[in-house]
Amino acid sequence: MVALRHAKGWFQEALAFECGLHRTFVPHVERQARNIALDNVERLAVALGVQTYELLLAPA
Repeated sequence: MVALRHAKGWFQEALAFECGLHRTFVPHVERQARNIALDNVERLAVALGVQTYELLLAPA
């Protein structure tokens, strides 16, 4: 997710804004410090322009 966010030139706060999530949500998810509901995974995928399942794959 970090690489996708960087490719868009977004900071964590910008991605959270695009998803309608709290500004601290994305940093917590990226650090794996928070469990994430499937509907929020979908919000992130839509904002990043990828399929939802792609965010669930292990980074290459």
